[in-house]
Amino acid sequence: MDLNANEIHRPIEQTLTFTKYVGGSPANITIAMAKLGLRMGFIGRISDDGFGNYIRSYLKQSDIDVSQLVVDLSGSVTGLAFTEIRSPEECSILMYRDNVADLKLTPADISETYIGSSRALIISGTALAQSPSREAVFQALEYARKQGTTVIFDIDYRPYSWKNTEETYVYCRMVAAQSDIIFGGREEFDLLERSTGQSPDDEATAREWLKERAKLVVVKHGGRGSVAFVQSGERFQAGVFPTRVVKTFGAGDSFAGAFLYALLQDWDIAKCLEWGSAAASIVVSSHSCSDAMPNSSQIKERIAQQGKKEESEC
Repeated sequence: MDLNANEIHRPIEQTLTFTKYVGGSPANITIAMAKLGLRMGFIGRISDDGFGNYIRSYLKQSDIDVSQLVVDLSGSVTGLAFTEIRSPEECSILMYRDNVADLKLTPADISETYIGSSRALIISGTALAQSPSREAVFQALEYARKQGTTVIFDIDYRPYSWKNTEETYVYCRMVAAQSDIIFGGREEFDLLERSTGQSPDDEATAREWLKERAKLVVVKHGGRGSVAFVQSGERFQAGVFPTRVVKTFGAGDSFAGAFLYALLQDWDIAKCLEWGSAAASIVVSSHSCSDAMPNSSQIKERIAQQGKKEESEC
């Protein structure tokens, strides 16, 4: 659950009220793609309480299949993310992640038939942070490879979920090596490649993963845009859409959701990047993440507005 501060431009100790939204990168991406019209399902565990009930209800109302959503009966809770919005550039998240239901997903919760009936499986790196969720990921990955389902890996590194970066390096690399499409920020790829980050090299990153199984590697650079590489050696770059920024979080999830939607329509990579950037600009200008995920009409309108602005400047 995201609990976003209503009193923005002040520290969290001075914040009195918060608005709740369904959160977490995997759910945000799923919601983003469902809003764009794709048939989506969610594999996970939720807590046996009001928050868990709210999450299930929200996903169902978003036309997301919840048949693979398991209610955890071990006494686990829903992870909470309290967000602080001091300024458009200075945002932080206070996480409560002890004994959370999502990391209790087990290999027995994974259906080979369900994965085999899907065009693609999106795996979040957060699910690799602890057992038994980690083993559930590898079970899902095995089924996807066996059934010919495309595997999309969102590195989604959250330091508060991991014991140390050594485990992150090992398990995320194992999944990345078996993925068809890989998404990550520059810092996340540095972690997987044990780079110092002093001289980030997107081309070297692309070479490393495209020589494995990947057909597409997308490196996100936050406010500086993104770059994508394909096996043919082509490189595609996109900037950002200028907008009135309310908060910075949620941009990567909206970008991934719109990019993958466009990719699954078999559009060219340049258009996929454009849709991702347009969606991100809409979400960062909103108070929420999941609720703000745009539909196709909103993205098209945002792209058209940017095009008119660029024409007027010329």
